[in-house]
Amino acid sequence: MHPRFTSAFEALPAALQSALRPVLDDAQFQAALTPEQVASLMQQTQLDADALALALLPLAAACAVAPVSRFNVGAVARGVSGHWYFGANMEFAGVAMQQTVHAEQSAIAHAWLRGERRLEIVTVNYTPCGHCRQFMNELNSGTDLRISLPGRSVSTLGDYLPDAFGPRDLNITTLLLDKVDHGYQAQGDALAQAATEAANQSHAPYSGSHSGIALRTTTGALVTGRYAENAAFNPSLPPLQAALILLNMQGEACENIAAAALAEVENATLDQFAATQATLAALGCDRLTRVTLRKA
Repeated sequence: MHPRFTSAFEALPAALQSALRPVLDDAQFQAALTPEQVASLMQQTQLDADALALALLPLAAACAVAPVSRFNVGAVARGVSGHWYFGANMEFAGVAMQQTVHAEQSAIAHAWLRGERRLEIVTVNYTPCGHCRQFMNELNSGTDLRISLPGRSVSTLGDYLPDAFGPRDLNITTLLLDKVDHGYQAQGDALAQAATEAANQSHAPYSGSHSGIALRTTTGALVTGRYAENAAFNPSLPPLQAALILLNMQGEACENIAAAALAEVENATLDQFAATQATLAALGCDRLTRVTLRKA
């Protein structure tokens, strides 16, 4: 079991501990559950899906990286595939507050990066802030997405975000989590090629500034992230943050990044390089390569 889960695990009910231990002790566990694991946990604990997701929130919150607030928030995103994805807030000391990742963003990006195509429900241990409500409105689930909180009935995003403004108001038809391929040609070394492939799946319908990043860690792991733009602009998730979410969910420290490649459109309306470079530097990585995206 990853050490970050130990305290939260020990506070869980005995039946849930017994059911979860083989899952958490698996070296391949990366803060996500398969449909088979979910079904097994429900059967062993006699909890329904909503109650089980709520019970798992302490484990999700244990994944938080919060050196600024010291306040852990956890979320569980449940996909139509039956897979469940943990998420947690992430903060980065030494850079602007805007680089912060919220728990709901983390769980959603985690699902997106693992190939989930639609979410049914997001369970979170604190009421979603306005930033997160707007971020969730970019999803192809729209305001039908269900939100589950401790001690409350399950509601829809539409209940939490009445009179919502989102991509559909701007006639955007390709939404976050929809499958896309922007057709950029992979080039350069393995890191550069991985960054390009990530950019091919990015979501930037407002600026057209597709971007993706690939990180190589000191352990040799390669993780990618891609840009998730938002109709309200400010809740947009940069590609680096998406990659850091996946890195964190896999149980590796963000300070372990040895090198990175950022792929962007030449002369794009938006430029991710400076903010990416600053955040990486704060994490101890000074090897960032810029890759120019080109159509095949």
